[in-house]
Amino acid sequence: MLSRLVRLTNDLKLKHKLVISYVIVVMIPVLIIGLGVTYYFRQQAVDQAIQQAENNVDRINNQTMTLLRVPTDISNLLMFNNDMKEIANTRFPDILELTRSYHGFTLFNEYLQQYRELYGIRFFSFNSTLVNNHEFIPVNTEIQNSPWFKEAMSSTSIGWFYIPTTEDNPADTLSLVRGVQFPEYQSRGVLMVLINRDELNNMLSQEPFNTMIVDNQGYIVAAKDTTLVGSTFASLNIGVDLSTHKNGLVEANVYGEPSNIIVDEIIPPSSMNGFQIVSIFSTESIVSDANQISLIGMLFIILVLLFALALVYVISLLTTNRLLRLSRQLNRLALGDLNVVSHVDGNDEIGQLSRQFNHMVTSINELMGQVVDTSEQNNRLAIAQKEIKLKMMASQINPHFLFNALESIRMKAHIQGEVEIANIVRLLGKLIRKNLEIGSGKTTIKAEMEMVRSYLQIQKFRYEDRLDFDLRVEEDVERAEIPPLIIQPLVENAIVHGLENKEEGVKVEVYIFENSGLVHFKVRDNGMGIKPDRLKEVILSITGPEEEEKSRIGLRNVHQRLTLSYGEEHGLIISSEYGKGTEIDFTVPKGGR
Repeated sequence: MLSRLVRLTNDLKLKHKLVISYVIVVMIPVLIIGLGVTYYFRQQAVDQAIQQAENNVDRINNQTMTLLRVPTDISNLLMFNNDMKEIANTRFPDILELTRSYHGFTLFNEYLQQYRELYGIRFFSFNSTLVNNHEFIPVNTEIQNSPWFKEAMSSTSIGWFYIPTTEDNPADTLSLVRGVQFPEYQSRGVLMVLINRDELNNMLSQEPFNTMIVDNQGYIVAAKDTTLVGSTFASLNIGVDLSTHKNGLVEANVYGEPSNIIVDEIIPPSSMNGFQIVSIFSTESIVSDANQISLIGMLFIILVLLFALALVYVISLLTTNRLLRLSRQLNRLALGDLNVVSHVDGNDEIGQLSRQFNHMVTSINELMGQVVDTSEQNNRLAIAQKEIKLKMMASQINPHFLFNALESIRMKAHIQGEVEIANIVRLLGKLIRKNLEIGSGKTTIKAEMEMVRSYLQIQKFRYEDRLDFDLRVEEDVERAEIPPLIIQPLVENAIVHGLENKEEGVKVEVYIFENSGLVHFKVRDNGMGIKPDRLKEVILSITGPEEEEKSRIGLRNVHQRLTLSYGEEHGLIISSEYGKGTEIDFTVPKGGR
């Protein structure tokens, strides 16, 4: 079977092989992958929407529990309030005494002023001498037959009910209802704490999906679409029975569209009933963008594949024609025609093969000559390199001769009483020795500052009173490592440019300290400073591409070594005010990198 496949493949023309290979290896796999990616993106969009909806429902659950804690705590306090107990159980002889008691009782109103979560507080009493003032309400037959009243009277737990508006009790909101007993009066009543429906709706207003809170009687107590508040969940005709789906994901057709419904149950502490949070989103609305993008992507892929197929076919046709022409010329060569010349044009591999065929014989002779010439050239180059090495070795100066000469000069000056000159010569020798000993490694701040101090003392000897300096280094950073010759070029720059056109002299300050894990370096002078235009040129010369100007080569070298060692944020920062001086700052990590 395999041999037949190989033979069949060998019998096909090259252009047909290329087209078939393209279809099998590229076109079919790309289409399969495209369909798979489209399905994957669609499923990912749905999964992410479900995850987002579940997270939103969990968040609303927590927010609702937090909001319901306020009326619960208020009801707990009112259960034992003596003022409320006295009004609910006192048999008032006349309306004047009742009105006086109502005016003196402000606790309900105080709670409403303190907590925006509350809409109202009411107590329903069987005391027939009370008058309905929307705080204390005498129980009538309509109230007594209300489901919420019956539930509250039959249980000591907290009940949560959507209370519709009546003539005696304007509500239309979720309310906490609980029975209250007064053993000393052998009486009972019902406390109702009405929740501000705007607070509930505001929790849902920013939700991306249609979200609502439903009580156990099926009333929608809060919703993203506020027009649904007060209606029943069954009236939406969604086709989902919440009594059988307490928690989890439900798939259903909502208004003819496949949708996902997230249901989560809330039961506050010490409550006889609770709520359900319902979040509904259409699957099509979630995947529509993904489907559109996938469709556009597939169309684009198909167009690209068809264009590529046509391009492969044209290229294969041109390639095979040129190969056939070259094959005929090779056949002539095989028959003994050494004067054959290939006329296949182009700069690709076939064109190169054609030109190589034409120059095959002559190129052999040329290559032999090139080999001879190259060998002689290599020999001359090797001899030249050896001569250069000998000249470099001959031109090297022994550093010990220089140090011994400086030491002899210093001792001679010291013997003749020229203590200052002797000291300067000693500092110069020390400075030269340190520079010669510096390699490509690191040095400590303490060692670097010794070189800076020696350099400044030598310059002080030159400029006398025109130069003053102050070096301050915190002890904690003296052992920190930095690249060598980082501070000295900055100090040299401050002296050279700071003393220009300033007769009264200049003071150079070097301050090194640690802050937030970084070692800060400040080199400043009170020289003439730099004009704003010139300052921009200086900053560009050290940070921009290398140019012909060499006046700032020291600063550029320092900046490049800092940025290469520690990063761009540790480069030089130059600030200057013309006529007042210049300051150069940079930082390095204390531990190095």
